[in-house]
Amino acid sequence: MKMITRRGVFLWILTVLFVAGLAFMGYSLVEDGDVWVMKYYNSHVYNDGKLIAAGAITDRDGVVLVETKDGDRVYNDSKSIRKSNLHVVGDMRGFISTGVQTAYESELVGYNVLTGVYGIEKGNNGNDLKLTIDSELNKVAYNALEGRKGTISVVNYKTGDIVCMVSAPTFDVNDVPKDLDTNPIYEGAYLNRFLSGLYTPGSTFKIVTTICALENMGNDVLNETWNCKRIFDVDGIKEDNIICNSYHGKIDFEHALAQSCNTAFGDLAIQLGADKLKATVDKLGLTSSVSVSGKISSTAGRFPLESNAADTTVGWTGIGQGDTLLNPASMLRLMCAIANDGKAVSFNIVDDFSNQAGKALGISFKSDETQLISSETAETVKKLMRNNVVIQYGESRFPGLNICAKSGTAEIDDVDAHNTALFVGFLDDEAHPYAFIVVAERGNSGSKVAGSIANTVLQAVVEQD
Repeated sequence: MKMITRRGVFLWILTVLFVAGLAFMGYSLVEDGDVWVMKYYNSHVYNDGKLIAAGAITDRDGVVLVETKDGDRVYNDSKSIRKSNLHVVGDMRGFISTGVQTAYESELVGYNVLTGVYGIEKGNNGNDLKLTIDSELNKVAYNALEGRKGTISVVNYKTGDIVCMVSAPTFDVNDVPKDLDTNPIYEGAYLNRFLSGLYTPGSTFKIVTTICALENMGNDVLNETWNCKRIFDVDGIKEDNIICNSYHGKIDFEHALAQSCNTAFGDLAIQLGADKLKATVDKLGLTSSVSVSGKISSTAGRFPLESNAADTTVGWTGIGQGDTLLNPASMLRLMCAIANDGKAVSFNIVDDFSNQAGKALGISFKSDETQLISSETAETVKKLMRNNVVIQYGESRFPGLNICAKSGTAEIDDVDAHNTALFVGFLDDEAHPYAFIVVAERGNSGSKVAGSIANTVLQAVVEQD
C-alpha cells in the first residue's frame, strides 16, 4: 500500500512538472517565439547571415528604401539615398542594431505565433513597413554635414514623428568598402550617432542650467547680473579658472545666455550646487534611455557629478564641459518639451505596417506625452532661446524661420578645429512644429557651422512639409 502511495505521489509530481513545462513552453512561444524564429540559422529567412525574405521598407512618401526581389534584399537605386538612410534602414547582416530592418525583422517577415513564417516559406515576402522618415530630407542633411562625422535629426514635437535622422560616417550597402573596419574615415560607421552617440554638450547645456535655476530660484534669477572679466577665478588656483569666450563686462541673464557667458553660468551653477543640477538632469530624462516606436532605444547619458564636487567642477559642469556626456536623442526630446508647453513626446519612426495586399495592419506606435517641465518654465526658456537668435545669431541667417535655438562648442582638446559643434532648438510655428539637433564633429563653431547646417536642413523641411 505504501509502495502504491509513493508511486502515486511520484506520478502526481511528474504530471505537475509536465503541465508546468508545457505552460512555460506555451508562454515562451507567445513571448519569445519571434526571437527563436529570427535566428540566423533559419534558412527560410536568412542566407549566410543575410536577410533574404522580408517586406519592403518605404519612407513617408512611399519611396522604396529596401525590398525583396527574387529572394534577395535590394536597396534603393540611388547611392545618395542608400548612404543617407543607411542608419535608418540598417544593413543586411544586422550590424546596425538600431536600424528598422533589424528592430522589426519579425514584423517584416510576417511572423505570427500561430503560423510562424509559413507565409515566407510559401513565397510571401512578408509585411511592408512605412516610415515617418523623409528620405530626401535625409539626403539634404547628409550632404549638409559636408563629410564631417556627426548626426542630424528633426522631429515633429506635437506627434513625435521623426522626419529626419542621419548619422555619419556611413557607407554604401551595395558597395561596402573593403577597409570599412580599419580605415579611420569609417570609424563608428555602424553606430547611429543620434541614438547611440554620447557627446560633451558644450554650451547647449546652459539650457539645462537655466531650467534648473528657474525651477529652484524662480524668475528672480532673470534679474541677476554678473561682471564678466573673461577669467572667472573660482578658488584662487589658476589651473581651475573658468575662461569665458569674451570680456562681457556687466551682463544680465538674457544676454548671458545669448552670448554664452561662461562666467555667468559657471557662477550660477555653483550657486545651484551639484545636487540640484543632478536632480534636474535626471528629471529631464538626460540620463535615461529614449524609446523609439517601442523596440528601439537610445543610449543613456552620463552625468557623474558628485554631491561633494569642488566648486570649480560644478562650474565647469554648468557650462557643459567636464565629464558630462549626453545623447542627442535625449537632448532633442528636451527641445520638444520646451516647444510643447513642457510636454515631451515619445519618438516614433513607424507609420504603419501593411500586408502584401496593401491592407494596413494597424501596427503603429503613437506617441504619448510626459510633463518634463512646467508650462511656465517652458515659455520662459522658449522666449530666451528666441532671443538668442534675435540678438546674437541673427535672424537673417534663418530667413522665414521663427527659430528658437542654442549653440554649443564642445572643447575636445586645445585645437579649435577639433571642437564638436552643436546647434539645438525648434521652430515656434504651428504650421511647422519641428525640433532639431545638429552635431558636427570637428566643426569648430556651434553657431557658425552647426547653425548653418541647421538652416539648410530646416529650409528643406519647411519646403517639403
